[in-house]
Amino acid sequence: MTQTFSVGIVLQDFALGGTERIAIRLANQWARSGVPVTIFAGTGQGPLRPLLAGNIRLVLAHPPIPRGPGSMLTLAKAAARFWRRQPQSACFVPGNYHWPIASALARLPKATRPVIVTQISTCLHKAERGWLRQKLYNARMRYLLRGVDHLIALAPSEARQANNILGRPVSRTVPLPALADDTPPPVPVPPGHPTILAAGRLVHDKGFGVLIESFAQVHRVMPEVRLQIAGSGPLRDELMAQVVANGLDHVVEFLGCVASIRPFLDACRCFVLSSRSEGFPAVILEAFAAGRQVISTSCTPATKMLLTKPEYGCEVPVGDAQALAQAIISALQRPTPSENELAACVQNYRIGPIAAEYLDLMRARYRDATP
Repeated sequence: MTQTFSVGIVLQDFALGGTERIAIRLANQWARSGVPVTIFAGTGQGPLRPLLAGNIRLVLAHPPIPRGPGSMLTLAKAAARFWRRQPQSACFVPGNYHWPIASALARLPKATRPVIVTQISTCLHKAERGWLRQKLYNARMRYLLRGVDHLIALAPSEARQANNILGRPVSRTVPLPALADDTPPPVPVPPGHPTILAAGRLVHDKGFGVLIESFAQVHRVMPEVRLQIAGSGPLRDELMAQVVANGLDHVVEFLGCVASIRPFLDACRCFVLSSRSEGFPAVILEAFAAGRQVISTSCTPATKMLLTKPEYGCEVPVGDAQALAQAIISALQRPTPSENELAACVQNYRIGPIAAEYLDLMRARYRDATP
């Protein structure tokens, strides 16, 4: 192992995803604290690349490894070859999609094998998998993560599930580093027509079709309400057609990709998460930090941890458009909650202390493994 402590991260690309954004935030924070950070990426493409600090070393695979079938396994092999040539003290694997990286690095010779810290970014148990597919998923997880040193869960329930699946106490809970240390304070909800905000990639799992169906019901009761959806994806045209078919094109706006949703949170009345399945979505924390209520499907353990008072928001069943519509209407009919109280609920999710906790874990394991 190297004598100067350093951290490496492997990313497929710089796609507009939650795991990529968190990895970049951690990399920037570690580099800011004086730790050398190297990112090995399959390609340099993606809208998040400009967020990378200038003092982070970026190494791109040659030839490039674009996202596609089998690309993660190819990237894992390329990353292992790079690590063998240029060892790093520790490696952060940012989420479930990147788990093959952990498996490849764990097979490196002891002299070049880094400390491997891996994050759980999506739900481990999904009802729609069924018994057999879940069993196969668990087996794959055990295989890919058999050599990790620390497995980071974002909620205690996920840590318990992970330890049960892996058969060893390797998982621990560390809060999601979703908020900058200088996150601005919340502002009051602006007057005028209330706006509902939603954000995410326009794909099936985000449940935007259900959101639009529910918003049609909201519109019939409260025609002054507006809906904004931030994000892009393959279902954009289909969702826009659904909006037009429901006569909502004058009250629904697709914002496309945005660098930050904070300005739109400041302008909205509440945030809605309509997903079918999530890990621990940073967007809920961003909404709370902006002082906005959250109405969410029961797609994530985050709702159980954060929606502890009725005024903070509520949880509805996944895929239930009627329940979602009623929850939105009820929230809009009640007084606006204290934005400062909502923001205070997520103070523990600021990146500074969490990035330091990650470094402490890595350094302690590194010291134990260094002769």
